Amino acid sequence: MNPISNVEFMLLQMIAECRQASGYDIKKLVDQRGYREWANIGTTSIYVGLRKLSDKGWIASEETDLKSGKGPIPTWFVLTEAGMAKLKDEILNSLSSTRERDNRFDLGLAAMPLIGKDAAIAALRKRLDFLREALKDIRQKFQSQGGVRLPLNVRMLFLHPISLIESEQAFVANLINELSEEARQYDDNH
Repeated sequence: MNPISNVEFMLLQMIAECRQASGYDIKKLVDQRGYREWANIGTTSIYVGLRKLSDKGWIASEETDLKSGKGPIPTWFVLTEAGMAKLKDEILNSLSSTRERDNRFDLGLAAMPLIGKDAAIAALRKRLDFLREALKDIRQKFQSQGGVRLPLNVRMLFLHPISLIESEQAFVANLINELSEEARQYDDNH
């Protein structure tokens, strides 16, 4: 079975969670949960994704006469049986078999000898600063959304990246120490 895009996966989740949702409702949830930052989901992606899900038969649209505000009359989306089956399949696959890290960082690690130890250490120290700021931002968003009072699935959207960033910080700090030690040994021997 072919995997679906992250946007489609997220949309199926939100529609299932809300039982029915408009594009505007989904946009608000994306903003509230911080999906925009880490999942690269914009407003256009939401509406294109809804159209794709509808074309695949995984969601159905329901027109309504209910209107609030100045915008157009909203279209409400609901999951079809096929959509719920696909969502459950994607959840199982994502929890059991997705990768945990960014391949771009791995490419940088593999190419470190091309820049030398001092430049690598400087870049890794910048990475620690970047990770520290990212961790601070996620923790602030977590607290502003309700912290430990959030439902488990929403808490995990914050706690999982927090845990990964803390682990990444430890890895990068250890790598800096190893590179520094290698540089010292090289200097002592030459």
